[in-house]
Amino acid sequence: MRAFFAVVILCAASFLSPVSARAEDPIDTTRTMIEDQIKAFLKDDAETAYSFAAPGIRALYPDKNLFFAMVKKSYEPVYHPGNYAFGRSRSIDNGALIYHEVLISGRDGKDWTAIYQIMRQPDGSYRINGVQIMPDADSKGI
Repeated sequence: MRAFFAVVILCAASFLSPVSARAEDPIDTTRTMIEDQIKAFLKDDAETAYSFAAPGIRALYPDKNLFFAMVKKSYEPVYHPGNYAFGRSRSIDNGALIYHEVLISGRDGKDWTAIYQIMRQPDGSYRINGVQIMPDADSKGI
């Protein structure tokens, strides 16, 4: 009977290990974070959108409303995309810095490429450190 339980425990551990390892993949984690921020923008949820900003961005925009106003003014395709899809991603220094390419079709019909720079924080979490947006850009990689 002990052997049976040992086999069950080992099977469960091997089944759960790949799932938990995958959940901690920095590319997947940060891609989900970008999607969550875009969803917050679409709902006009300044507090949630601001929660993904890195300390350097928060220093420039110390209030969620200032941050939100800047995004509305300068990053309209990110603020309210028509459609978007992830392009290429790159992890640098074992996940300390992540770049994501996001291809956006604006509501006005124009195409955009946004390059997100995401940094791992001292506590291990990730925050968006900046976004570069280019109109009508073909994907050239990161």
